[in-house]
Amino acid sequence: MTGENILELKGISVHYHGVKALDGVNIALKRGEIVALMGPNGAGKSTVLKSVFGIAQLDSGEVFYKGRPITPVVHEMAGLGVVLVPQGRRVFTRLTIEENLEIGGFSIRDRNGLGKRIDGVLDTFPVLKKKRKSRARALSGGEQQMLAIARGLVAGPEALLLDEPSLGLSPRIVKEVFAKIKEINVAHGTSIMVVEHNIKSLLEFVDRAYVLDKGKVVAEGAPGKLIEGGILEKVFLGKLQAGAG
Repeated sequence: MTGENILELKGISVHYHGVKALDGVNIALKRGEIVALMGPNGAGKSTVLKSVFGIAQLDSGEVFYKGRPITPVVHEMAGLGVVLVPQGRRVFTRLTIEENLEIGGFSIRDRNGLGKRIDGVLDTFPVLKKKRKSRARALSGGEQQMLAIARGLVAGPEALLLDEPSLGLSPRIVKEVFAKIKEINVAHGTSIMVVEHNIKSLLEFVDRAYVLDKGKVVAEGAPGKLIEGGILEKVFLGKLQAGAG
C-alpha cells in the first residue's frame, strides 16, 4: 500500500423519502488495501456503495477518484476503473459462464483483448474455467457468487466494490469466497471495499474497517483495534450511546 487514496467520500449525505440514510460520511479506500463497511441493517453501508456509482443521489459531499472529484454516472464507472458487484449473485442464469464474463467487459472494445482478459480472469477461478461453456444456472450458489466477482474483474478495475458477497452462503463457502477476494487483492493489486454482515469471517482478511450506525461512521481502524474496543458489540447489540464515535 502506498497510502494514496484511490477512492474517497467526503461529507456524503443521502436521504430516501425524507429519511437520512447517510449523514456527513467520510470514507477512504487506499490503493492496494481491503476495507470493510460494517454495521446493522439500515446503517447505510450499501448506500455508501450506491453513492459512489451515482445510484444514490447526494444531498451534499463529494466523491473523489485518484484525488480528483468526480460526478458518478453508473455506466461510466467501469471505464473509469471502478466496478460494483451488487448483492444477490445477479448473474445471467440462461447465459454461459463465458457469456456472463463477456458482459462484464462491455467497456472493452478490442475483442481480442477482451478474450485475453477473460482467460486471465478464469485463471483466477479454476472452478469456473472448467465450466466456462456451461450455463450459469447449473452453478451452485457459491460458484454463482464467484462468477459475479469474476465478471466484475473482466473490466480490470483498480477499485472493486462488493455488496454482501456472503449473502445466503454456507460458512464453508463464505470462507472460500473471502479467501478468493484476498487472492484477487494480492495477485492483481486491486483495492477492494466490501459491505458485509459476516463479521467474524471477514475481519481475518481486511486491512481496515469502518463501522456505521444510523447513517454515520462511529468507528474506523484495524480489525484488532475495533474488536478490542468493543464497538462492534455495542453497535450490533444496539447499545451504542447517542453521540458516541
